[in-house]
Amino acid sequence: MKKEIQIISDEAIIIKIYVIRGRKVMIDRDLAQLYDVETRALNQAVKRNEKRFPDDFMFQMTREEMQEWKSQIVISNRETMGLRKPPLVFSEQGVAMLSSVLNSDRAIQVNIQIIRVFTKMRELLTTHKEILEKLEQLEKKDLEQDDKIMLIFEYLKQLEKAKQEELEYRNRQQIGYKRNKEE
Repeated sequence: MKKEIQIISDEAIIIKIYVIRGRKVMIDRDLAQLYDVETRALNQAVKRNEKRFPDDFMFQMTREEMQEWKSQIVISNRETMGLRKPPLVFSEQGVAMLSSVLNSDRAIQVNIQIIRVFTKMRELLTTHKEILEKLEQLEKKDLEQDDKIMLIFEYLKQLEKAKQEELEYRNRQQIGYKRNKEE
């Protein structure tokens, strides 16, 4: 039985996941580093198997996206020299497909780990979404309760006003014929 070895930490993978075009993706150079292959070799394997990578699995950044990405991360001049063209980016499905074109044991192990990280992130987002929905429901109930409390206070004010008017009516000075108490 093969012993599964943790090659890299989940955090090391998470910091290499970016949001581009509203999708969580990984950059070709980061994947190449994780797989311990050259970026050029990874991209060649992808080009040889283009049919396996539709647009929702992989796309190339635009120059604008590349500039924005580079401005968000700190890249030394030495590292940027290899970025003559915008890099390829892979969605979760694209990363899964990479395991079929990169046949090394390391690539398979790293792919499994990356897919697990993507799954954990999705589960966390679902949990957070559920918590936010529950908070919204509580807030809505709280607002409804506030409205009901305000209505109760309004009724109490009206009741107090009615009692005050009745008391004033009873204690008013009577006019008209007054009988002596002695009679």
